[in-house]
Amino acid sequence: MPDASGRSGSAAGCRGRRRAPAGDHGTSLRLPIMLVAAAVCPCPPLLVPEVAAGAAPELDAARAACADAVGLLAAARPDLLVVVGPSDGDGGGAYPPGSAGTFRGFGVDTAVRLGHGRGGDRGLPPPLAVAAWLLEHAHWAACPVEGLAVTDAHTADDCAGAGRTVAGRAERVALLVMGDGSACRTLKAPGYLDERAAGFDREAARALGAADTGALAALDEGLARELKAAGRAPWQVLAGAAEGRGLAGRLLFEDAPYGVGYMVAAWS
Repeated sequence: MPDASGRSGSAAGCRGRRRAPAGDHGTSLRLPIMLVAAAVCPCPPLLVPEVAAGAAPELDAARAACADAVGLLAAARPDLLVVVGPSDGDGGGAYPPGSAGTFRGFGVDTAVRLGHGRGGDRGLPPPLAVAAWLLEHAHWAACPVEGLAVTDAHTADDCAGAGRTVAGRAERVALLVMGDGSACRTLKAPGYLDERAAGFDREAARALGAADTGALAALDEGLARELKAAGRAPWQVLAGAAEGRGLAGRLLFEDAPYGVGYMVAAWS
């Protein structure tokens, strides 16, 4: 599976890596892969006030929690920020710095860019565009930003491998992970009511708040698909990137407006 540089394999994207001083019979060793922080945010376009219009105040608490989580990323002094989010099959893959997105499909002419750079030929999928809006709103300038979109077709193993590769992209990597919980919490939810949805979201929120990589990796792919939980694959990329890092987590927000599970968490 491609990493955020668009290349495959563990040798992709060696930016930020250094060789250890010569010694031990002349062998050069790489410094350990380092994920230093992560923020987890939901990805509804309604987070963008221009899209939400009159309903914007309903998500004020979620926006504030997302702003707090993004602020903690900058405090970790990363060399590279990788934004990970869900997409359909056509939108999966890497997005270089400066990739552009828009919310015209949601009725507003708001445009965003993922950090600074030349971008690429593809527009950002909506979850990465929401992330770009969050970063612009936070005046992000701490380090370069790249994007990686993963699809529902990617298995837990695929996602874990992608996470490990992303974590090796620089000496100090941070992740902004976009994804929603189930979309089946109420009768009016996009996926209608499913009695299993509350339990799925409860376990996902617990795992995100505890930085429990094992529990995130074990989320059931089939159940997540049935519950329309778009965050499953991005969360499992995070689990792969953070495996063995010993990060601590905090759950900053949990609610289900519109019948969709929204969680915000910070890992450091």
